[in-house]
Amino acid sequence: MSSVGSALTRYAVVLQVYELTKSSFAVGAIGIAQLVPLLIIGLAGGSLADMVDRRKLVLICNVCVTAVSATLAAQAFAGLHSLWLLYLLVALQASIGSISQPARRTFIPRLLPQEKLQAGLALDRVSFQVMLIAGPALAGLITAAPALGLRGCYLIDTLSFAAGFYGVLRLPPMRPSPDGATTAPARPGLRSVAQGVSYIWHNQVLAGAFLADLNATIFGLPVALFPAINAERFGGDPRTLGLFTASIGVGGLVSAGLSGPLKHLRRQGLAMLVAVAIWGAAFAGFAIAASLWLTLSLLALAGAADTVTVVLRGTIVQTTTPDTFRGRVTAADFVVGADGGELGNLEAGALGSLTSPTISALTGGLATVAVAFVIGLALPAFTRYRFKPQVPEPEHSPGPAVVSQT
Repeated sequence: MSSVGSALTRYAVVLQVYELTKSSFAVGAIGIAQLVPLLIIGLAGGSLADMVDRRKLVLICNVCVTAVSATLAAQAFAGLHSLWLLYLLVALQASIGSISQPARRTFIPRLLPQEKLQAGLALDRVSFQVMLIAGPALAGLITAAPALGLRGCYLIDTLSFAAGFYGVLRLPPMRPSPDGATTAPARPGLRSVAQGVSYIWHNQVLAGAFLADLNATIFGLPVALFPAINAERFGGDPRTLGLFTASIGVGGLVSAGLSGPLKHLRRQGLAMLVAVAIWGAAFAGFAIAASLWLTLSLLALAGAADTVTVVLRGTIVQTTTPDTFRGRVTAADFVVGADGGELGNLEAGALGSLTSPTISALTGGLATVAVAFVIGLALPAFTRYRFKPQVPEPEHSPGPAVVSQT
């Protein structure tokens, strides 16, 4: 419920910026406001998550982000129409999220034994895809209603954080576990961040997973072009714009619901590269699709490929990382995904302004396919990586202990 509310705000910010400027570049520049805090604070937040109770950290962040959402609602009701204020509030949201999200992502491997981790990540992805479907579709309806508009999106998001508080409060404590490590976790700071980066650098499988994700998000993510393409082809109807992102969610939801066979995949690196290539090809087709049904179908295909990519990447990250490093590596994973998406929106918006939205989306999708092939050739260790789940002994399994606490 809280994620659906956040989706309403993301939709509202994109549409409000576009309505103020009529510029795809200005929409893409939302990424600039998020990029720096995600990159700097996100890595530092990962070191903090490896030192404190992650549950308490998430609760504190929830309080802060609720206040930011309330401010967004206030500016909409006041009719300020201030572009710089929107960018500032988005930057604050990104700063808080860069601390909260890496800590939140460490919950699943603590709640489940390793052999059930991939299924747990798939279920988490189902929740995300429900948000992608319900959030934008609901946002389109709310925005189209004269009595609500963008103000309604911001207000409902603020109220929805109550669900987030309830969910986190019901969890047991989430203090970092030594997990067999020989050294205690470093204090939050540059040294701790450097240790996490060094761990990733010397693990070529992790590096390959992050590069594959960066490729998909930087070159193949044309969300900044959605308002312009919708206006150009479908008359700018806000309900149609909502269907764009909702279609990605539908494809992802179907893919997550049918993700059981993924547990039989052993060459997960190769499978991830194939999914990234399908993602890029789908967006290239979206760029030139003339009809609405074909446009939505290709977006759904992209969403399906994205879910496979996320589940495989999450499995690789969580199974190759000890808990003492999990906050920092998960933070790097979050930064790569989030910053890559913002860079992708900026790149797509800038190229779309210089050329056209169609050319920007088409070239980005084709570039994604080409770079996936290059990564496969350049990182054979990642391509050959085979997942071998370890079934813990009953006395060492964290699953039953945590469930009993719950």
